[in-house]
Amino acid sequence: MLFSIDAHAGLADGSITRTYRTWKRAQVRAGGRYRVGGMLLEVDAAGQVAVGELSDADARAAGEPDLAALLRRLRGRGGPLSPTATVWRIDLHCVGPDDRIALRADADLRADDLDRLRARLERLDKASETGPWTLDTLRLIASQPGVVSTELAAVLGRERQPFKTDVRKLKNLGLTESLPVGYRISPRGEALLSALED
Repeated sequence: MLFSIDAHAGLADGSITRTYRTWKRAQVRAGGRYRVGGMLLEVDAAGQVAVGELSDADARAAGEPDLAALLRRLRGRGGPLSPTATVWRIDLHCVGPDDRIALRADADLRADDLDRLRARLERLDKASETGPWTLDTLRLIASQPGVVSTELAAVLGRERQPFKTDVRKLKNLGLTESLPVGYRISPRGEALLSALED
């Protein structure tokens, strides 16, 4: 679920409570939480609605000045949307800041934290079709911050997209963070590597 930079303030202050998407199938679920632009958003409801049923009020709830602006955004590069065409309406609210931000700054790892992280990395390694990858990936990112993902994946002999998917799993644990180009290890990730290598 993508939002413009301008929408972030509206999501944070509650003035934007809805978004519309031209998905073929639902990509979110009611009750699901999604991290977007430093925020944690929760979906209250998701369902399809006919374009002809939309109003200016619906557009304003989605951060657009009027229905015409919303329809321009929805059609993208395609032609006008038919009034009978359906779009996905997602009602949502901001829960607070992205929980990974505080997590990755937390480098004070107690023994039970280390045990949980070790166990989680082991599960990720066991579930991988390509074999263990977590520690090699963490070490690589620590040694090459800000390097584009294509180059990092090549160092490990991996395809770019599966590599990026795996790095996202590490990010969800608070161990890495994305940069405008590439990644870097977080303070939490540094503390984990240090503890494991000791």
